[in-house]
Amino acid sequence: MADYDVVVIGGGPGGYVAGIRAAQLGLRTAVVERDKVGGICSNWGCIPSKALIRNAEVLSLFRRAEEFGIACDNLRFDYGAAVKRSRQVVERLVKGVEFLLRKNKVDLIPGEGRLLAANKVELKGQGRALEARSIIVATGAHPLALPNVQPDGERVITHHEALESSELPRSVAIVGGGPVGVEFAYVWRAYGADVTVIEMLPHLLPKEDEEIGGLLGKAFEKQGIKVLVGTKVEEVKAPKGKGAARVRVSADGKAQELEADKVLLGVGFQANTGGLGLSELGVRLERGFVKVDGQMRTNVAGVYAVGDVTGESLLAHVGFAQGAIAAETIAGRETFPLRYQDMPRCTYCQPQVASLGLTEREAQSQGLDVKVARFPFRANGKALTLGREESEGLIKLVVDAKYGSILGAHIIGHEVTEVLAELSLARTLEATTAELALTVHAHPTLAEVVREVALVAEGRGLHI
Repeated sequence: MADYDVVVIGGGPGGYVAGIRAAQLGLRTAVVERDKVGGICSNWGCIPSKALIRNAEVLSLFRRAEEFGIACDNLRFDYGAAVKRSRQVVERLVKGVEFLLRKNKVDLIPGEGRLLAANKVELKGQGRALEARSIIVATGAHPLALPNVQPDGERVITHHEALESSELPRSVAIVGGGPVGVEFAYVWRAYGADVTVIEMLPHLLPKEDEEIGGLLGKAFEKQGIKVLVGTKVEEVKAPKGKGAARVRVSADGKAQELEADKVLLGVGFQANTGGLGLSELGVRLERGFVKVDGQMRTNVAGVYAVGDVTGESLLAHVGFAQGAIAAETIAGRETFPLRYQDMPRCTYCQPQVASLGLTEREAQSQGLDVKVARFPFRANGKALTLGREESEGLIKLVVDAKYGSILGAHIIGHEVTEVLAELSLARTLEATTAELALTVHAHPTLAEVVREVALVAEGRGLHI
């Protein structure tokens, strides 16, 4: 008899959820993890970065105290204390995940797993292997480097070193205007660093709606963040020891050189598939990511994959959903494939950005007959009560012109990541803007913008 029904390699969001759900379904389950459970998200991504962002938000409010009639003299702050708090939050969350695994009787096995066969996982360097009826690969991903820019952990860093360091850099050049880049830009600028964001594509958050990305760029410039879009990084010279890094960039045929204490690489991620034995087993890979079907099965019977390693949508909540699907599939339960286009996408700088579905340009490029509705936060009572910055931003819906179905939702503003959930539910239930317009929202709330923009889409906007 096999040692386990299910062995999960990797204890990140997709892996530990797969392990817990499999155990809940009565399967003997083990999770093999070489470091700490929770993966990049809990340890070096979502959670510690959001803790730092919260510190930055509080500091920003103190800097704006006069707006609220509050005098705040001799303001002092400690960036090291902010980093310490972020690590404390991480520690608490990791312990919580460990408790959940124990509670559900999942064996947590320290070590690095490698597939010897479709039913056997070797624990590297331990002289033992685990047999299982099914194996779930959940090994995550790591930051990409550029061919001409390699991280050295000192001058040229990734998000890992950025979250670990308690020293505030005086100046930073951030290569990549995606979620990682803009979130760190907001934090470091709030603490007074000189920040430049360099993005090769025409706007920040290039995977988001271009109107939203453009508005974020303007908001950043108001905060004192330098934004260089449509700009390519040609070379980074980073001397060891003292001395600033030199970043040579080009745009429209013109080159310039920037100096910065640190250079942060935030240009994307690559799957952790090396040394796992996947190729030897014949598991299909695309661009290094594990190819899976709607039930998280690979092309090799008995081998599944979930989370960032699949490359489907590198988001923790997508990993959660994939992990549950894999476990339920193994247990013989009926599951439904995820619609990755509809997965909620959130960026937590201020102003926040939240979205799902098609951008306006994507819908048009598909030849869809669409109408676009917008509603600004400056027409929302709750936003006005929160402050000048909080009243900036808008909600934008991309709507099927004939049926009123929501094809895409894009929001920029204060705490809009919390507003997105209603639209995610609406998309799941295939609600129309007419139905959203019928839904009474509490007043005053930020969420009122959802009904208001639906009314605009229906041609009967009230507060604009």
